[in-house]
Amino acid sequence: MADDAAPVLSHRDGAVQTLTLNRPQALNSFNGAMHDALSTELKAAAADSAVRCVVITGAGRGFCAGQDLSDPAIAPDLTPGAPPRDIGNLIEARYKPLAMLLHHFPVPVIAAVNGVAAGAGANLALNCDIVLAAKSASFIQAFSKIGLVPDCGGTWLLPRLVGRAHAMALALLGDKCNAEDAQRLGMIWRCVDDAALADETKALAERLAGMPSKALAETRRAFAAADHMDLSAALSMEGEVQRRLGMSHDYLEGVTAFFAKRAPRFTDR
Repeated sequence: MADDAAPVLSHRDGAVQTLTLNRPQALNSFNGAMHDALSTELKAAAADSAVRCVVITGAGRGFCAGQDLSDPAIAPDLTPGAPPRDIGNLIEARYKPLAMLLHHFPVPVIAAVNGVAAGAGANLALNCDIVLAAKSASFIQAFSKIGLVPDCGGTWLLPRLVGRAHAMALALLGDKCNAEDAQRLGMIWRCVDDAALADETKALAERLAGMPSKALAETRRAFAAADHMDLSAALSMEGEVQRRLGMSHDYLEGVTAFFAKRAPRFTDR
């Protein structure tokens, strides 16, 4: 039976694993326990061949409010003469491994943003492959309000999604960006009516779970790699990826199903 007090709740429905950030009293902000639990659940899903799509969402009225500033890992020591807290250690130990885990994940990851996504919580969502958001949701690069810069990959992700001009304004001003504006800017894929978020997420996750997982993960990696290439290098990279995928079961299955006019049954991962 699931522990409703656990910092991350995990639920399997067929080939879809849903991970729910579960600190609603703190808008699901990160502390050490939630970092540990999310990392553990993501690694377990990555290692489980039965999982073909992962959904990350939040309990209560928020998705994730970022780092819990009362967490000893980041809270300043107010004792006179106490040395400042080295927040860089938190980034290296927690947020960098989380972002890289998602970057190399073997199956698609959906962020179902059900409420506020602020600071590292906003960038957690942007690290996912597809972001669906309720219309009442919002995204806030809140770092400048406490004298910091975007982390959890925000400096890399945001300009690539919305362009430098919008990224600078969002990061410097720290203003709230509602879900409809986030969709318009290209920050997220879609926003939907609040009441439809669960059903839309389920339908999308089930669709992705039925697709060729290896090819989807390779598409993510290829997009990231192409950011640093000229056209010629990108074309060569595409050839290498297609060479590997062309030798896979899923390619044979896809072509066979196409000619047989039946639905394919993809199994590679």
